[in-house]
Amino acid sequence: MIDRHPEDFNHLFQALADPYRRGFIEQLAKRPSSVKELAAPTDVQLPAVLKHLRVLEESGIVMSEKIGRVRTYRMRPDAFKTINRWIEQRQAEMNAAFDRLAAVMAEVPEERDH
Repeated sequence: MIDRHPEDFNHLFQALADPYRRGFIEQLAKRPSSVKELAAPTDVQLPAVLKHLRVLEESGIVMSEKIGRVRTYRMRPDAFKTINRWIEQRQAEMNAAFDRLAAVMAEVPEERDH
Protein backbone atom coordinates (compact mmCIF):
# COMPACT_ATOMS: atom_id res chain seq x y z
CA MET A 1 0.00 0.00 0.00
CA ILE A 2 1.05 3.63 -0.44
CA ASP A 3 2.72 5.33 2.55
CA ARG A 4 0.91 8.62 2.15
CA HIS A 5 -2.66 9.78 1.82
CA PRO A 6 -3.85 9.85 -1.81
CA GLU A 7 -3.89 13.65 -1.90
CA ASP A 8 -0.24 13.72 -0.77
CA PHE A 9 0.62 11.17 -3.42
CA ASN A 10 -1.10 13.29 -6.06
CA HIS A 11 0.79 16.34 -4.79
CA LEU A 12 4.05 14.44 -5.27
CA PHE A 13 3.23 13.64 -8.90
CA GLN A 14 2.08 17.22 -9.50
CA ALA A 15 5.40 18.48 -8.12
CA LEU A 16 7.21 16.30 -10.64
CA ALA A 17 5.00 17.39 -13.54
CA ASP A 18 6.70 20.76 -14.01
CA PRO A 19 9.80 20.79 -16.24
CA TYR A 20 11.53 23.51 -14.18
CA ARG A 21 11.07 21.50 -10.99
CA ARG A 22 12.41 18.39 -12.69
CA GLY A 23 15.43 20.44 -13.76
CA PHE A 24 15.99 21.55 -10.18
CA ILE A 25 15.74 17.93 -9.05
CA GLU A 26 18.35 16.94 -11.64
CA GLN A 27 20.70 19.62 -10.29
CA LEU A 28 20.05 18.70 -6.67
CA ALA A 29 20.59 15.00 -7.36
CA LYS A 30 24.18 15.90 -8.21
CA ARG A 31 24.84 18.23 -5.27
CA PRO A 32 23.14 20.58 -2.80
CA SER A 33 22.67 24.06 -4.26
CA SER A 34 21.62 27.53 -3.27
CA VAL A 35 18.59 29.23 -4.79
CA LYS A 36 20.88 31.39 -6.96
CA GLU A 37 22.77 28.33 -8.20
CA LEU A 38 19.50 26.64 -9.10
CA ALA A 39 18.19 29.72 -10.87
CA ALA A 40 21.39 30.43 -12.83
CA PRO A 41 20.91 28.00 -15.75
CA THR A 42 17.21 28.89 -16.16
CA ASP A 43 15.28 31.89 -17.41
CA VAL A 44 13.23 31.92 -14.18
CA GLN A 45 13.33 34.82 -11.73
CA LEU A 46 14.29 34.15 -8.09
CA PRO A 47 10.74 34.56 -6.70
CA ALA A 48 9.43 31.96 -9.15
CA VAL A 49 12.34 29.62 -8.33
CA LEU A 50 11.46 29.95 -4.64
CA LYS A 51 7.83 29.00 -5.41
CA HIS A 52 8.97 25.92 -7.33
CA LEU A 53 11.31 24.93 -4.51
CA ARG A 54 8.52 25.39 -1.97
CA VAL A 55 6.37 22.94 -3.96
CA LEU A 56 9.24 20.43 -4.03
CA GLU A 57 9.82 20.86 -0.31
CA GLU A 58 6.13 20.52 0.58
CA SER A 59 5.91 17.33 -1.48
CA GLY A 60 8.85 15.84 0.43
CA ILE A 61 11.30 15.69 -2.46
CA VAL A 62 13.78 18.29 -1.21
CA MET A 63 14.71 19.89 2.07
CA SER A 64 16.40 23.19 2.80
CA GLU A 65 18.69 24.70 5.35
CA LYS A 66 19.43 28.35 5.89
CA ILE A 67 22.89 29.35 7.07
CA GLY A 68 23.27 33.09 7.37
CA ARG A 69 21.68 34.60 4.29
CA VAL A 70 22.05 31.54 2.07
CA ARG A 71 19.35 28.91 1.78
CA THR A 72 20.68 25.62 0.46
CA TYR A 73 18.47 22.88 -0.95
CA ARG A 74 19.25 19.18 -1.12
CA MET A 75 17.44 16.02 -2.09
CA ARG A 76 15.76 14.03 0.66
CA PRO A 77 17.36 10.58 0.87
CA ASP A 78 13.93 8.92 0.64
CA ALA A 79 12.51 11.35 -1.92
CA PHE A 80 11.30 8.73 -4.35
CA LYS A 81 10.58 5.83 -2.01
CA THR A 82 6.81 6.25 -2.27
CA ILE A 83 6.83 6.55 -6.05
CA ASN A 84 9.20 3.60 -6.43
CA ARG A 85 6.98 1.43 -4.25
CA TRP A 86 3.89 2.45 -6.22
CA ILE A 87 5.60 1.64 -9.54
CA GLU A 88 6.87 -1.69 -8.20
CA GLN A 89 3.32 -2.60 -7.13
CA ARG A 90 1.88 -1.74 -10.57
CA GLN A 91 4.69 -3.70 -12.22
CA ALA A 92 4.04 -6.75 -10.02
CA GLU A 93 0.31 -6.60 -10.81
CA MET A 94 1.01 -6.31 -14.51
CA ASN A 95 3.51 -9.20 -14.43
CA ALA A 96 0.97 -11.35 -12.56
CA ALA A 97 -1.64 -10.57 -15.23
CA PHE A 98 0.79 -11.57 -17.99
CA ASP A 99 1.64 -14.76 -16.09
CA ARG A 100 -2.07 -15.62 -15.88
CA LEU A 101 -2.46 -14.92 -19.60
CA ALA A 102 0.53 -17.14 -20.43
CA ALA A 103 -0.92 -19.94 -18.29
CA VAL A 104 -4.29 -19.71 -20.06
CA MET A 105 -2.62 -19.63 -23.46
CA ALA A 106 -0.57 -22.71 -22.56
CA GLU A 107 -3.80 -24.61 -21.87
CA VAL A 108 -5.31 -23.77 -25.26
CA PRO A 109 -4.32 -26.39 -27.85
CA GLU A 110 -2.58 -25.14 -30.94
CA GLU A 111 -4.48 -25.31 -34.18
CA ARG A 112 -2.79 -27.24 -36.90
CA ASP A 113 -3.02 -26.44 -40.55
CA HIS A 114 -4.50 -29.37 -42.51
